[in-house]
Amino acid sequence: MSERSYTKYLGVVLDDRYEILEKIGEGGMAIVYRAMDTRLNREVAVKIVRDELFGDEEISSRFFAEAHAVAKLSHPGIVAVYDVSQTEDVSYLVMELISGITLRQYMERKHPIPWKQVLHFSRQIADALQHAHERGIIHRDIKPQNIMLLPNGAIKVADFGIAAFENELKETKGQALGSLHYIAPEQLRGRKADARGDVYSLGVSMYEMLTGFKPYTGETPSEILQKQNSGALLPIRAFDVDVPEELENIVLKAMSVDVKERYQTAGELKNALNRFTDRILTAEKRARNGLGEIEGGPLKVSVTPTVNIPKWEYVRSMRRSNRIGFSTGSFALLAMAVAMFVFLWNFWLRDVFEPAQRVELPNFVGSSYETISHDVSLTSKYRFTVNYIVDISTPAGTVLSQDPVAGRTLMVTDEGMPVRLSVSTGYVLTDVPNVVGINYREAMLQLQNAGFAVEISNETSQTVAKDIVIGSSPAAGEQISAGSTVYLTVSSGVQISYVRMPNLIGLSEAAAIEKIRSANLTYIGSERIASVYDVGTVIAQSVVAFAEVEELTGITLTVSSGDGGIFY
Repeated sequence: MSERSYTKYLGVVLDDRYEILEKIGEGGMAIVYRAMDTRLNREVAVKIVRDELFGDEEISSRFFAEAHAVAKLSHPGIVAVYDVSQTEDVSYLVMELISGITLRQYMERKHPIPWKQVLHFSRQIADALQHAHERGIIHRDIKPQNIMLLPNGAIKVADFGIAAFENELKETKGQALGSLHYIAPEQLRGRKADARGDVYSLGVSMYEMLTGFKPYTGETPSEILQKQNSGALLPIRAFDVDVPEELENIVLKAMSVDVKERYQTAGELKNALNRFTDRILTAEKRARNGLGEIEGGPLKVSVTPTVNIPKWEYVRSMRRSNRIGFSTGSFALLAMAVAMFVFLWNFWLRDVFEPAQRVELPNFVGSSYETISHDVSLTSKYRFTVNYIVDISTPAGTVLSQDPVAGRTLMVTDEGMPVRLSVSTGYVLTDVPNVVGINYREAMLQLQNAGFAVEISNETSQTVAKDIVIGSSPAAGEQISAGSTVYLTVSSGVQISYVRMPNLIGLSEAAAIEKIRSANLTYIGSERIASVYDVGTVIAQSVVAFAEVEELTGITLTVSSGDGGIFY
């Protein structure tokens, strides 16, 4: 698309609604603009199909089939598609405008990414993929470029299905595909994409986030396939020993070359990541409380072994360590002595030489935080920090947990002993927004942004256009707790009824007209021709007898004018 084509839409209002403001990106088949939805007074992203592809019927049908399918997805981790439109002059879709950067841009600024951040990002991506896969939609192009990172650390997956379609267009034009490193081996061999291909692509993205490098490199599918089959994959912990072995195993299982050894669904991968997260949080909590490791040790994940470090590299590293061993040994002994003194001072000598007062921490769980915060005997001794948690089963203001736990002995300090409390918010009541009369996709977004889950049922309507919300339960303005479900009734359009076309041949014109009307069809008129039949006899009808036709379909009769003509 030429520069003139880029700019010709600037300032244009599409469908009397979307005002194009500026170009913000481009892909293989479309240009992306920032635009203003003048009806809802919000900024959106508008993706306009390139001029040179606009007239291609196959491209248009596939593009809009993908877009309509993705528009049915409703998940906080997926970039929402609000609207799809095609006119005589332009084809476009309207999407949620994201204020953030791509995961690729973040990786370029900070690589490798700390493993806890990788875990946080990957759990969100897997959750979004699970939502799409359960609705029969495969992304087919998961890579850092198609994952958006918001300022608050939230993840949004973009371009479901459409990105892969754009890549097909690039490939047919001889352009670099850019996704070869993330495509599953079975897809490189030409097999149809399924959910396990998305799992593989996410595994590769996790590997790259953790190491700063792609696992397999090459310029062609055959080169990458050859390296995948060779198993020459450096372990993640060869780059960073701080990455937990369990997390490394999860990543390697996700990107297994053998599709049967891989996680079979994004839900399986998400569950593995969640179990690992729970174990890490439990271990950290036990460490803070002075307890030992969890029985059973880390979770074992079966993966294909990777290659070892070459022998020559091992020998070189050993020689280097021998040269520096003597000089570092003396320094290490001195550092150990200092550390030992600091440890003894903090945990024993200080108590010997300095008088110290220790108190046992009381149990705050179950108490009212308001009562605690107004008790001078407590606020003068403890320094409270509060974390509020939505818990509809516990009255508002009740302490749910504390850190350190009750019974711990703490040393009294002038600034106050630090205690962290988790406090219930109880029910958080929110007004249900008014979404009646707008498109159901816009309604879903408004309700989700307000903190509600959404369920939709369809109903035919003679007065409300298709896809427009007819009503909601609870109704607009009612207050319900955050996280509750709002049920929307959406119009499926006018109900179309069918009737059987009666046989009118041989009837008089008047009798035929009456029979047309009684069948809930529309009489259009009669054509008269000469025939051997009596004057006024119906000799033909515009719709064949006994056919199923829509109600009110127009019917034309052919009626004999007599005159002794020959009917044929």
